[in-house]
Amino acid sequence: MTNKLLLESLQKLIEPSKMLTDTESLEAYGKDWTKIYTPNPMAIVFPKTTEEVQAIVQWANEHKVGLVPSGGRTGLSGAAVATNQEVVVSFDYMNKIIGFNEIDREVICQPGLITEQLQNFAEDNGLYYPVDFASVGSSQIGGNIATNAGGIKVIRYGMTRNWVVGLKVVTGKGDLLDLNKGLIKNATGYDFRNLFIGAEGTLGFIVEATIKLERKPNNLTALVLATPDFESIMSLLHAFQSKLDLTAFEFFSDRCLEKILDRGDIPAPLDDRYPFYALIEFEALTETIKDEALAIFENCMEQGWVVDGVISQSEQQLKNLWRLREDISETIAPFTPYKNDLSVTISKVPSFLADIDEVVKADYPDFDVLWYGHIGDGNLHLNILKPQNLAKEEFFAKCATVNKDVFEIVKKYNGSVSAEHGVGLVKRDYLEYSRSAVEIDYMRSVKAVFDPNNIMNPGKIFK
Repeated sequence: MTNKLLLESLQKLIEPSKMLTDTESLEAYGKDWTKIYTPNPMAIVFPKTTEEVQAIVQWANEHKVGLVPSGGRTGLSGAAVATNQEVVVSFDYMNKIIGFNEIDREVICQPGLITEQLQNFAEDNGLYYPVDFASVGSSQIGGNIATNAGGIKVIRYGMTRNWVVGLKVVTGKGDLLDLNKGLIKNATGYDFRNLFIGAEGTLGFIVEATIKLERKPNNLTALVLATPDFESIMSLLHAFQSKLDLTAFEFFSDRCLEKILDRGDIPAPLDDRYPFYALIEFEALTETIKDEALAIFENCMEQGWVVDGVISQSEQQLKNLWRLREDISETIAPFTPYKNDLSVTISKVPSFLADIDEVVKADYPDFDVLWYGHIGDGNLHLNILKPQNLAKEEFFAKCATVNKDVFEIVKKYNGSVSAEHGVGLVKRDYLEYSRSAVEIDYMRSVKAVFDPNNIMNPGKIFK
């Protein structure tokens, strides 16, 4: 059947205005934030109901057409990229909060709900949704769940997985599964809910999620502390974490700070510049807790781990200090960065970073290399910026040549080649550095059960 006839049959399943085939839409909806792949979808469809999603999946099975889920398209792994005439299924119109239970502190929402809208809803009800990262204003809940999004609060609140207490999913067969139903305790066999979290739409599509909320943190206070070397960052983590319940512990290099300050819209936190910085956040619920934080800070200075620092004195200063870390990804985006999102257990971070830094500097002596990340949970972001005089294709090819060396180090440390960005297309060929061949075989078998015709986001995670 020709594409024209295929699309005519697909059009009958949804509202007339909810399918797009124009060049601009195919380009926009066929990609995510990765800039490596050329989008090439057949069409974009916008279901409004679960029944329409089921009908689309059944159509795809009948005609053996791949489906690619699309949320806010803020991913960095190519999981939402359509490169091979797939139909992109956008959840933009399934974007509502459809239930809230104040006693259970649970929200039922559709997958297209913007993350920030869920955060605002929680705040309006005196509660808190703690999964937080730079793209909350455009990312969608379904995409967050499909990639098990992390962010800046993982040290205290964990990943997205920790907040999903129920899912409704349409499997690759077109079946609708209602998983866990909001229960906190449920010991009745396999938990398919957790199987779909982080599966990147390869097993089925999320059509509804039940999310638990938390009490709102009070009087959040942040310190930005300058250190003479990276080893001191780890000493700070141990010193503060042993005395305080931290809500965040982030780090960034001076090269990251330089890029932020060059924009001119955020004040420099300190008078001088130093190699590395830690951003530490905690709840100053009492003056005693704040005094304890200051005492730890003074002790760290005496030990030589800190050479300067600042503590937030207002909500605006707290926001400014956070922007030093949160705005890095957006700020370096025009430089076409090649990103690696790596993790190891926290105790291994210093030697792990040193080993990788040595390889990167040897292979890319003239490239601008930026380090930042969530040290409190062992997650490092390695960013290599493209020189202006180098073509994008040549730049990415050069970066790819060193991946094997970098991922061999990841494997040596029993780490992950993707801490929070997922696998998608970008890390697909490197999965073996974090997963054994036996594990990957089991993953393929699970995929075959839920998606026997391989129509659900085909080619993602593994070929």
